[in-house]
Amino acid sequence: MGIKRTSHAVYDTKYHLVWVPKYRKNIFTEKLAKRVKEMFQEISQQYDFEIDIQEVMSDHVHLFLSFPPRYSISQVVQILKCQSASKVFKEFPLIKRELWGGELWNDGYFARTVGDKVTADVIRKYIKYQQHETKSKQLKLF
Repeated sequence: MGIKRTSHAVYDTKYHLVWVPKYRKNIFTEKLAKRVKEMFQEISQQYDFEIDIQEVMSDHVHLFLSFPPRYSISQVVQILKCQSASKVFKEFPLIKRELWGGELWNDGYFARTVGDKVTADVIRKYIKYQQHETKSKQLKLF
């Protein structure tokens, strides 16, 4: 993971995403967890997401990934949740007995942005500096 390019953007963004299955059920057996990880990789390749590391625990999922700025965080979560849920229900139909509402994932999620070089302090200093400078002088962030 490093600086990436699209036709209209250069970016280096990383996100830590976490969400849980419906009712926070302990449904992810070793076999199902392994398959869900594979699904996330397949979906990520299709949408140009890059997963750095992921973990599927018995009752929640952690993803550390990067994706192009054409997607919002909520779009990425929606894509991963919707497509993985559809595949899980097709490949593991007995899961529907555990999740009586017919949904695999809970509605919410946790998201945190992460930066290697640009920390919160760097951004604060940059913004503060902008208050004191004229428009002709631009502080370089990098």
